[in-house]
Amino acid sequence: MGISAAVVKKLRDKTNAGMMDCKEALQASDGDFDKALDYLRKKGLSAATKRSSKAAKEGTVASYIHMQGRIGVLVEVNCETDFVARTENFQAMARDIAMHIAAANPTYLKPDDVPEAVMDKEKAIYREQAQAEGKPEKIWDRIIEGKLKKYYEEVCLLNQKFVKDMDITVETLVKNMIATTGENIIVRRFVRFQLGEQE
Repeated sequence: MGISAAVVKKLRDKTNAGMMDCKEALQASDGDFDKALDYLRKKGLSAATKRSSKAAKEGTVASYIHMQGRIGVLVEVNCETDFVARTENFQAMARDIAMHIAAANPTYLKPDDVPEAVMDKEKAIYREQAQAEGKPEKIWDRIIEGKLKKYYEEVCLLNQKFVKDMDITVETLVKNMIATTGENIIVRRFVRFQLGEQE
């Protein structure tokens, strides 16, 4: 089927994808704009996975100060080139992540960072809960796994729902930027200070 140049341009403006990629997405989706958006997103995210092995040594340290200086956040976000690091989109994303950290107060960056002792303690609590609720022992492990997933969504930055768009996680926000820039992007570390709070 024929795809008009105007629709291709509209898709390109919305996604920053290449013209040929936009045309391919529209053809694969029989001209359906929303399906083409999904097609490009999936393609971009799979490309993002491939880029994850690339070295990310450029980037920015973004800051966010909240409540007249009562909460402050610093976050290091890395990318592959200084060119991408200086773009407004990248800088805005880093600032958004810093603002998210101020609001959501994550404890860890990702699940791998949760200490084993903390994990063991959480698992023991969930096991006791399952036992107290009279759940069959054979499904305890499944219950524990589900509760751990919820726990990660509460305490791990990358697993948290992004405060400005609760339909996506912070990790998806980063992957979308990878798809847009074509570079590997990593949230390296963060620190959150709250006035009067003990270390």
